[in-house]
Amino acid sequence: MMRIGLTGGIGMGKSTVAGLFAAHAVPGFNADDEVHRLQAPDGAAIPAIAAAFPGMVQNGVLNRAGLRAIVLADPAQMRVLEGIMHPLVREAQARFLAEAEAKGCPAALLDIPLLFETGRQADFDKVVVVSCPPETQIARVQRRGLSRVEIDAIIARQMPDAKKRALADYVVETDGPITDTAARVDAIIKDLGL
Repeated sequence: MMRIGLTGGIGMGKSTVAGLFAAHAVPGFNADDEVHRLQAPDGAAIPAIAAAFPGMVQNGVLNRAGLRAIVLADPAQMRVLEGIMHPLVREAQARFLAEAEAKGCPAALLDIPLLFETGRQADFDKVVVVSCPPETQIARVQRRGLSRVEIDAIIARQMPDAKKRALADYVVETDGPITDTAARVDAIIKDLGL
């Protein structure tokens, strides 16, 4: 089974591109969605987060904004959170891949925002980078309700877009019409023989 890594900075359009791959019967795993599940009330990560970040979990509910403020302000605290989350996410990814392989899927896609930053590129047969201009990226993320300070802090932690593009097997631009993005995914699917 071909393993395809999908990555790109926040707000680049990874979910849209993953949906286009899914339309070609390539099942996808979204790391951000898994993080939300793990951090939901009664999620598997909640006890460890509560122990590592006192006061950030009340009655089983994570104060996501408070935790985000702590970890964006302090790289050591970010490493603590990543030490909790990354192993749990990787376990879920391994389960997803095993299930896809058992179903006989010819390929599976893993949407991992920090794929290059965490040195995961060797885990994949091909890596697709999703990209758009910075002004488009920032506008998209602002619509999610994050402040410009939070956005800048998140972007600063991520590998620059130009470097990701240089490391990619394929690049998908998402700043044009969706038909252009879909056509690029179609071309990738054809090139991969899927």
